[in-house]
Amino acid sequence: MRAVRFHQFGDLDVLQVDEVPIPEPGPGQIRIAVRAVGVNPADWKVIEGELGGDLPLGVGIDAAGVVDALGEGVTDVAVGDAVVGVTSAGLADFAVLLAWVPIPEGLDVVAAAALPLAAETATRGIDLLGVGAGTTLLINGAAGAVGSIATQLSVLRGARVIATASERNAGRLRGYGAEPTTYGPGLAERVAQIAPDGVDVIFDMAPPGALPELVVIAGTPDRVLTVSDFETAPSLGVRVSGREGTEYRWDAIGTVVDLAAEGKLELPVERTFPFEEFREAERISKAGHVTGKLVVVID
Repeated sequence: MRAVRFHQFGDLDVLQVDEVPIPEPGPGQIRIAVRAVGVNPADWKVIEGELGGDLPLGVGIDAAGVVDALGEGVTDVAVGDAVVGVTSAGLADFAVLLAWVPIPEGLDVVAAAALPLAAETATRGIDLLGVGAGTTLLINGAAGAVGSIATQLSVLRGARVIATASERNAGRLRGYGAEPTTYGPGLAERVAQIAPDGVDVIFDMAPPGALPELVVIAGTPDRVLTVSDFETAPSLGVRVSGREGTEYRWDAIGTVVDLAAEGKLELPVERTFPFEEFREAERISKAGHVTGKLVVVID
């Protein structure tokens, strides 16, 4: 089968298509014939070696497709079922999933492939911050996949959400129930105008640079959580999540998938790519400023 892999860490040019044996699912795992793969910033962090691992490595965390084989002990799905879940090597003809949920009616395979990692990260973040009814939450970098889901989940919980994004994404975030503002210098003053009584907690997922001002806005660093600026956070006392030792919330995938199928939550797919253009999809993701999800479709 075809599998996108790399044999050394580096830039996107290390990616290549290898012919490899079809993987076998271990106990508690399933194998799918892959139909769609969501592209994530975590992909290029893996490619560049930021997360380590034994080479060669595959690419692609979010994968949706049809169940092809069951590992020992798996009883919640059957061969032929449409599922979406997480893997370590989804950009391939077949992949072994480590966690999964059925794709419900009302959600196609491409839309489903956009959801898993963003759903997990968004849920993990707002749960660690204790977001609930009456919480005033500032999300820094709200227009991307994680921010879009975190915004919608928080609003559904009854929180007030102030969301930073570019002006071109303000309308979409407002439609989610958030109060958008632009990011960058002067954020503290803009947030103070929107919420004179301050914010309770801050969820940061934007590129590095804003944490010092976010701490000022929050009043204390322990009310700020970042899933993106791992280098700056320790010196400021800001909480981080997503590094080694993180307790991942794969259980959140099912909740978000069901909400999407019911039309109560959305994550727009900005663009799809055929398998042969996987490198272009990863390049666009790495360049940033993606407002929806990029998905590779595998025929």
